[in-house]
Amino acid sequence: MPETVRAVIFDLDGVLADSEPWWNQIDAQLLAAYGITYRGEYHRDVLGVNYRAAIEFYKTAFHLAAFTEEMMLKRAEIASAVFASRVGLFPSAESVLKQLRQLDLLLAVGTSSVSASARPFLDRHNLTSLFNVFVTGDEVQHGKPHPDIYLSTAAKLGVTPAACLVIEDSLSGIAAAKAAKMAVATIPDRRFVNPSEYEAQADYLLASLTEIPPLLSQSRQPSS
Repeated sequence: MPETVRAVIFDLDGVLADSEPWWNQIDAQLLAAYGITYRGEYHRDVLGVNYRAAIEFYKTAFHLAAFTEEMMLKRAEIASAVFASRVGLFPSAESVLKQLRQLDLLLAVGTSSVSASARPFLDRHNLTSLFNVFVTGDEVQHGKPHPDIYLSTAAKLGVTPAACLVIEDSLSGIAAAKAAKMAVATIPDRRFVNPSEYEAQADYLLASLTEIPPLLSQSRQPSS
């Protein structure tokens, strides 16, 4: 771990929010409005991508002629309701964030989710005050795997990309962090993916959030 890390940028879905199981239900509800029965068979194809990319994928997969903007709005409405009341927090998330603040690190969220779902979730779990900056998918032109979200987050934090460590759970998110020239640690959700596919893509393969503070604490110890 480079000793220059000054900021940790967290993806939200699948990293802090235990939301991946819910996305299949969100998208099933969305697609049902267009006469499609969806059972989560394309979960990996839309993991970590922004709303526009997910909708375009579904339109192609199910041969839908609906307007993209219309479907994006419907998806946002459904997701916002679910995130505001039902999505849970991963164990140790709050304690890990507090430990990182004690290391004098800047903390940020860089997520493909829209603000209307991400911010109520953070508020409900009393996490908002722990972050210096939030950047959501509706604030940038290009979603992951493009680097826009992470570059925008670094700019708002006032740090260089080289000073950031990104925490991700998706291959598209890892690609976005790498495109932004940032170090990235991945915590793949073993319920949905094979961790071995992620090992070669990220700088660090972790089993849980609890491994982040020791990783950073060790790197910040003065050399003997």
